[in-house]
Amino acid sequence: MSTHLNLRTIMATAKVVEIPPPPAPQLEGPQPDLAGGDWVKADRKKRAFDLVAASLLLLLFLPAIAVIMTVLAICHPGPIFFSHTRIGRDGKPFKCLKFRSMCVNADDVLAAHLKANPDDLREWVLTQKLRNDPRILPIGSFLRKSSLDELPQLINVLMGHMSLVGPRPITAAEIANYGDKFCHYMSVRPGVSGLWQISGRSDTSYDERVALDVQYARHNSIWGDVKILLRTVGVVLRGRGAY
Repeated sequence: MSTHLNLRTIMATAKVVEIPPPPAPQLEGPQPDLAGGDWVKADRKKRAFDLVAASLLLLLFLPAIAVIMTVLAICHPGPIFFSHTRIGRDGKPFKCLKFRSMCVNADDVLAAHLKANPDDLREWVLTQKLRNDPRILPIGSFLRKSSLDELPQLINVLMGHMSLVGPRPITAAEIANYGDKFCHYMSVRPGVSGLWQISGRSDTSYDERVALDVQYARHNSIWGDVKILLRTVGVVLRGRGAY
């Protein structure tokens, strides 16, 4: 059975919950010079690497994907995939896929929890994350800790929205956190893994995350991507910074 056939089967049989896209970002300020034959060749090589590696990884993880879909369908009725609008290369929005790890009424649960817990509200305002998130399903906690919730992003890679390695995909609301460095973020495709993921993930500050994204955009290479992917395996197994 081909990869494409399996992809069509997965997407046709699973429900996807979609979040309405935010307003289009205003892409202002200096942008990096992306012209030049050397850059074009490097970009084509990176894209070819992504296609081959993502296809192989998708085949490798198809059994795990099937198990996760089955457990979600039986134990937590509702959409299997979670689709959220993120900002991609050149500032173009795209639907970033994940396995659903939260309850169906997640927005209502979060609003009520933040209203009743000022300390968690401060944490949310600073990081847009909660260490003890009341929205997370029992299986969702495992999926996040193991990063298995991000397996559907291999489809995003095959579709050209993402790369295997790159900056963590951000929302339109996060653009302001990058300031004049946003041009570096949108000069490359966001990644399933990246420097942020192997540097502590949620244990790093947002300023550190931005600095890592700028570093990657300026110095990325296929060999560098391979090293990041190899280090990602160890990070995922340790579960550091994942919540």
